[in-house]
Amino acid sequence: MTWLASTAERRASPLALWPEVRSIIMLGMNYGPDDDPLTILKKREHAAISVYARGDDYHDTIKARLKELARWLTANAGGAVKVFVDTAAVMEKPLAAQGGLGWQGKHTNLVSRRYGSWLFLGSIFTTLDLPADAPEPDSCGTCRACLDICPTAAFPAPYRLDARRCISYLTIEHKGPIPRDLRAAMGNRIYGCDDCLAVCPWNKFASNGREAKLAARETLRAPGLAELVRLNDAQFRALFSKTSIKRTGRDRFIRNVLIAIGNSGNAALAVEAERLLGDASPLVRGAAVWALSKLVPRAKIAALALRQHDSDPAVQEEWAAALA
Repeated sequence: MTWLASTAERRASPLALWPEVRSIIMLGMNYGPDDDPLTILKKREHAAISVYARGDDYHDTIKARLKELARWLTANAGGAVKVFVDTAAVMEKPLAAQGGLGWQGKHTNLVSRRYGSWLFLGSIFTTLDLPADAPEPDSCGTCRACLDICPTAAFPAPYRLDARRCISYLTIEHKGPIPRDLRAAMGNRIYGCDDCLAVCPWNKFASNGREAKLAARETLRAPGLAELVRLNDAQFRALFSKTSIKRTGRDRFIRNVLIAIGNSGNAALAVEAERLLGDASPLVRGAAVWALSKLVPRAKIAALALRQHDSDPAVQEEWAAALA
C-alpha cells in the first residue's frame, strides 16, 4: 500500500487534488444485503464473498450516476465539476462525515443512522460555492461490537485499523502469500470481510439496496470451494466479468480459495489442493501446500514432498513449514 505515502499530500486537502474546487458534494448509495453476511461463515465448504463484491463493480455503476448528476448541476447552476469514486486521493469518509452523511465508526467505516454500515460513497467536486451541511456527530457510544468480532484482531484501538491484519486487505490487495499466523482466522472468507460491518447495531435501521446492478448474483451468494478452486484464468475472467473481484486476478483469488479449503476441515477437498501443486503460479502452489498440510496426515505430506522439486523459495518455505 505504498500509494498511501505517495498520495499523502494530495489526500491532505482537496485543494491539492484540484486547486479550483470550492465545494464537495458527498453522496452515498445503499447496498444493504438481503441476508445476514455472517451466516455463510458457518458453511465452511462454501466461499464467503463480501456483500459489495457479489454484484457488478460499484465503481462503474456509481460513477455513471455521479456523472449524470454532475451534468444536471452544471446545466442548472454552471461551474466546473470532477467526479470521484474510490479511485483518487480523496478522503471520502471524513468528507462524508463533514457533509452529514454519517460518522466514522470505531471500525473506521462510515456509519449512517438510516443505512447502517452499508453505503458506497462518491463525490462531486465543483467550482461552485455551495452552503455547507452540518457534520454528523459520532454516535458509537460505548459499543465495541465491531472491534471485538474482528477475527484477526485488526483494530489496535477504536478508530484505528491495522491493514496488515485486515482480511479485506489480505484477500484483495496483498500480493504475496498470506501470513501463516493469520490464515486459520480467515476461515472461508475468500474476498473481503463483512464482520465488523454486519455486527454494527445501527444496521437495525438499514434497508435492502435497490440498485439492480449491485444486487448479489446467485452464483456468488455461496459458491462451493471445490468449484472455485478449479477455475483457470479464462474461466475466472468469465465468472467474475464486470465485478470488482476480476481485478484481483486468478492467482490471488485461488490463493484465497486454497486457504479456505485448508480451513474447511473436509479431507475430501485435499485432492483439489494436491492437483494445484503443479500450478504455474508459485503463489498458488504455496497455498496448496498449506491447505494440504491442514487436511492430510503428515506422512502424506512427507510423501508428496519427496516428489516435489519446487525451485521457488517461497514454496520451499511452505514445504518446510508443513514438515516441521
